Amino acid sequence: MTGDTHQDELEDSKMPLIDHLIELRNRLMWSIGAILIAFLLCYAVSDRIYNFLVQPLADLLAGQGRRMIYTGLTEAFFTYVKVAFWAGCFISFPIIASQIWMFVAPGLYKHERKAFLPFLVATPVMFLTGAAIVYYFIFPMAWRFFLGFEFHPGGDASALPIEFEARVGEYLHLVMSLIFAFGIAFQLPVLLTLLIRVGILSTDALASKRRYAIVGAFVAAAILTPPDVISQVSLAVPLIGLYEIAIIVGRRIEKARAAAEAE
Repeated sequence: MTGDTHQDELEDSKMPLIDHLIELRNRLMWSIGAILIAFLLCYAVSDRIYNFLVQPLADLLAGQGRRMIYTGLTEAFFTYVKVAFWAGCFISFPIIASQIWMFVAPGLYKHERKAFLPFLVATPVMFLTGAAIVYYFIFPMAWRFFLGFEFHPGGDASALPIEFEARVGEYLHLVMSLIFAFGIAFQLPVLLTLLIRVGILSTDALASKRRYAIVGAFVAAAILTPPDVISQVSLAVPLIGLYEIAIIVGRRIEKARAAAEAE
């Protein structure tokens, strides 16, 4: 009877191919419209977004009369455009995710929709968690490390000083790339628990591959972060912790599944 009920649910949600294409077009239009509106709103306040992104560096250089520079005539303009688009994608993500969900959900069984919905909610939460960690903890440590390579010769008139003058485009590209990288990296437990939930992975397999996961976390950290030990360890350690959390949550999912099958 349960199988018949599930089949009936799926049959009720079926629609012709042309209707699927129309539905996809509508969802894409809503998503593109949301990004465009968010982009325009963010461009109107792009100077404030810029100030927010540059604040970790400004705090370290406060009172020194430093500045940001740009060496191309159009660099500052396109930097503001990139910042506005990047922030617009952040703001419009809940709408985009809801459109994806409304397109996919009719093709799922009722119990599958209940299973996937928590992962859809957890995705932006974990992304924002990773972004907050890199902004409030990693940036101050990494920027302090790199600024330590400045050289001021003091009384030696024959030596040339080495002083940091940041290009606005390069700096903001680095900041936005790191925020995006940390946000994506923090999707690890969401991905692993989803794979366990659908039966593709098992917690025993994850536990047996723990040593490879630790090595992979440090390799990923070395690729995604600046080449300093502080930044790399700051990403690798949370990734290892998130891996362990995924195993713990996965074991609860497997126990609940086993209990349901026993009933």
